[in-house]
Amino acid sequence: MKTEPFVSPSADWRLCVAPMIDVTDRHCRYFHRLLAPQARLYTEMITTGALQHGKHTKLLDFDPAEAPVALQLGGCDPRALADSARLGEQWGYNEINLNCGCPSERVQRGAFGACLMAEPDLVADGMKAMQDAVSIPVTVKHRLGLDYNDSYDFVRDFVGKIYDTGCRVFIVHARNAVLKGLSPRDNREKPPLRYNVAARLKADFPDCIMVLNGGITEVDQATSLMQQFDGVMLGRAAWHNPGVLAEISRACHPTLALREPAQVVQAMVHYAAGQIESGVPLRLIVRSMLGWMNGRNGARFWRRTLSDHTQLNRNDPRLIEQAWSDLVLRTSDSGYELAASESDGQSRI
Repeated sequence: MKTEPFVSPSADWRLCVAPMIDVTDRHCRYFHRLLAPQARLYTEMITTGALQHGKHTKLLDFDPAEAPVALQLGGCDPRALADSARLGEQWGYNEINLNCGCPSERVQRGAFGACLMAEPDLVADGMKAMQDAVSIPVTVKHRLGLDYNDSYDFVRDFVGKIYDTGCRVFIVHARNAVLKGLSPRDNREKPPLRYNVAARLKADFPDCIMVLNGGITEVDQATSLMQQFDGVMLGRAAWHNPGVLAEISRACHPTLALREPAQVVQAMVHYAAGQIESGVPLRLIVRSMLGWMNGRNGARFWRRTLSDHTQLNRNDPRLIEQAWSDLVLRTSDSGYELAASESDGQSRI
């Protein structure tokens, strides 16, 4: 007997930013929220073991302005997953996501991540335990297959088993995970993309929200895929060229008022000042901003200023403002300019 769908009808997965280890920390997510007001953001994968034995505050704290934000968990023990999911809900997360796609050796040693796709019954048990523990959506992120097995039956049966728990949101990385012989980076690039297989899943599970992940880098590509799937998830593209998030947001929501670049700068200066007072080094705050100006005049000046170790070590949040001023002064692109009066009062989300 199928369980009732476990997802709010008002939830929106149209534009998502992927969970990325050592990338999507709270500072990166705050910056991405400024660029994409309605995107769904994901934490780095946090293991159940870390939550059971680590410092909850350091691992889970986030700025309320990041919402909607999902906590991605790595683990395989149903009880530990339930306990961790409960903590996530208590901390204010909007979704709990189970990682069934990471192929790294460290994750494999822990018997979770992509190798869980070979144990759908165990995944189902974990999903049920989390659903019983929380009232927010519990979702799963998975691959299309393991190693070089391209059988559609494999991924269909996996999704079907999780579907029977009541899960209705699946984030599909449209590649296989090769567990031996490929690095995590190679696993993001070498296994061929199979959007057609992900589309077949969408057709076979029409009442599910299917979010497509993998190889999505351009605005036109993203908006086109949104016609076929319920949403798209950007990974490294959001890190190397975060401006694409604003462009996709504008394409999806033409009437949505997005911040001008100078307003984003002022917001990040204000945010950085507060974080530095708490002991966070400026370099951790600005690293997600380095690629923001890629493809625009003066981008190298922007990166150079925000990568200057001598200046970063001063931990002065005005360095972000300086990088912006240097870029504007060195270019004739009037699109960068914004009167100070327009940015006043816009430093908070």
